[in-house]
Amino acid sequence: MASITEKVKESLVGGTDEEPNLSAQTKEFFYEHAIKDDESEEPYLGEKEFIDAIAPKGEDYHKIKREQYAILFSVADRAQKNRVDIHDWSVFTNLLSKPDAEYEIAFRLFSDPSTGLVDFNSFKESYARNRGEGTVPFNWDSDWAKLYLGGRKNRHSMTYPQFAQMLRGLQGERVRQAFLHFDNNGDGYIEPEDFSRIIRETASHKLSDHLLSNLSTLCNISPGSKISYANVRAFMNVIREMDLVEFVIKNAIHKSDDGKITRVDFLNEAARITRFTLFTPMEADILFHFASLDQPSGRLSISDFARVLDASWHSTAGRLGSRAGTMIANTAQEAVAKSRSFYEDFLVSAHHFGLGSIAGAFGAFMVYPIDLVKTRMQNQRSSVVGTKLYQNSLDCFQKVIRNEGFRGLYSGVLPQLVGVAPEKAIKLTMNDLVRGKYTEKSTGNIPLWAEIMAGGTAGGCQVVFTNPLEIVKIRLQIQGEAAKAAAREGEQFNRRSAMWIVRHLGLVGLYKGASACLLRDVPFSAIYFPTYAHLKKDYFGESPTKKLGILQLLTAGAIAGMPAAYLTTPCDVIKTRLQVEARKGDTQYTSLRHCARTIYKEEGFAAFFKGGPARILRSSPQFGFTLAGYEVLQGLLPLNGEHAAEKDIGPRGSLEPVTGLQEATAPLPYLRSRNALKIILDLDLGFGRPRGVGEAARRGWLPSVLTPSAGPKSGE
Repeated sequence: MASITEKVKESLVGGTDEEPNLSAQTKEFFYEHAIKDDESEEPYLGEKEFIDAIAPKGEDYHKIKREQYAILFSVADRAQKNRVDIHDWSVFTNLLSKPDAEYEIAFRLFSDPSTGLVDFNSFKESYARNRGEGTVPFNWDSDWAKLYLGGRKNRHSMTYPQFAQMLRGLQGERVRQAFLHFDNNGDGYIEPEDFSRIIRETASHKLSDHLLSNLSTLCNISPGSKISYANVRAFMNVIREMDLVEFVIKNAIHKSDDGKITRVDFLNEAARITRFTLFTPMEADILFHFASLDQPSGRLSISDFARVLDASWHSTAGRLGSRAGTMIANTAQEAVAKSRSFYEDFLVSAHHFGLGSIAGAFGAFMVYPIDLVKTRMQNQRSSVVGTKLYQNSLDCFQKVIRNEGFRGLYSGVLPQLVGVAPEKAIKLTMNDLVRGKYTEKSTGNIPLWAEIMAGGTAGGCQVVFTNPLEIVKIRLQIQGEAAKAAAREGEQFNRRSAMWIVRHLGLVGLYKGASACLLRDVPFSAIYFPTYAHLKKDYFGESPTKKLGILQLLTAGAIAGMPAAYLTTPCDVIKTRLQVEARKGDTQYTSLRHCARTIYKEEGFAAFFKGGPARILRSSPQFGFTLAGYEVLQGLLPLNGEHAAEKDIGPRGSLEPVTGLQEATAPLPYLRSRNALKIILDLDLGFGRPRGVGEAARRGWLPSVLTPSAGPKSGE
């Protein structure tokens, strides 16, 4: 029977006499990455090949750098030959399959193969060689260290269970000692900058960029400008219980009607589902403080918490990994699309069209009085003596109410409401269609020229419905004004209905001024849609994981409409003059060019911007009301089953994917290796950092007991 020492050695080093019993898949994986020795032609993995095998290139390495996985090479390279053969690979892959692989990998890095124990002196030397420059020193003679290792005169080596437990509490002790290091006057407070340095040196490999970049704001959760030890300990408790915090948050959000929770909701849910772990008020304050830095409402969604809980969150990658979020969203959409039948697609399209029509009609109705004032101001011929009825837009508004009543503000509103549905549908559909053609599927980016072209195309296509609608609406809007003028001259005026105007004009007449309508709508949409898209994305921070609120959508739509409306006012003036039926004494315009020249000659350049402010006041809120109305209608009138395939990617079936807060899909060996590095880096972030060229032992991350030159030290 083999001795205990031999069993320990075999467990740590492994035998090499027998051919390893590897699965066909594992062997294929090894040979796929292996290179051959020039002399013996035996396959092996060098350091680079080992990293390629254990750390796939498609994973996220912005926290733990890919080159740091070389530290695991020294664990796999049992004989320290600077190469990993098929036997070594067999032992290492078998090690990764163990349930406690993370801690055992760390133990093998520092243990003496001959004894199966971690010698304190060798361990301390290795720590000293790998400690980053300028980091806060760690006292291995502290009372905490003595409890695990014994005093200076009674040092003892650590077994695997003892070593693993020591690593478990090491990070907390490093933070405690660093706090004492900066607490110069012993009052229990440190500066925010010192706290930030402590966390960056001890836990930056586990925390998100959002958390790291805002560490100094922790001082704001309590009065004063410094951070107490209670704050630090509460912060450490939160990050140590990240998995439990995430579980509580997910449960609370699932029960929420709007996918958002408050601090009270979090604490109540924690009380329901935990038995032995209770979160203190300060710990809850810290969690919600960092999650709500740009969401002061106090009601937070899963994406707000993900910036705190998900270490892979990038501050420079479009907020919570927009590329990953886009890929998840696209995958969900494709799954939904493939699972639907033609009938279901038709119902969804009809549902969206119906909601868009109602929302468009709502937006048009809300701003229609402004549109009527704008039309009458643009049609006013200031060059004809005695025809200037209105001094300005406000004067026009007052006179319409005085002379025609409140109903006069809505003259011609019916054809506007009837025609706005197909107009908005065509505009939105064409814009989305063209944008989709030029949007990169991998990144979600679209060139600016393509955005402008998409908007212009949408504006051009809508003229098919816009021009007939506009010419009927304008002639109805002017009737009240014409009736008053006729009465003043003692003439009889017959009001016309929308249908009479349509029959009188005919098909050709309905498209009178279409060139001017194109001249207005194409640049309007070319300006509006790109501006609206960039306001949502760049200013309000919309992403696949952050859905904007109604107020934000309304504001973005209103702001985008301002430059689009005002800059296209000259085209709108020309279109109005061409489409209005000229009265006696008015100039008859024969073409777009003749109209422009005549206006400039008779009224000057300023005439081209008549009704410009009214146009801004009409177009800006109209799009805001339309979008806000559409969002509200979607919530009030959902289509059953429309988001069935998306329920797993967001709270309450929303379109907000839970990026980063879900089960990892990477290969388990990689996840185990990454977690092992997290444990090792709790000692110091310097472990595994390249330090020159040469063998792993010369890079400084190996304990001297493992280096070939030193050999095993007896008696240690």
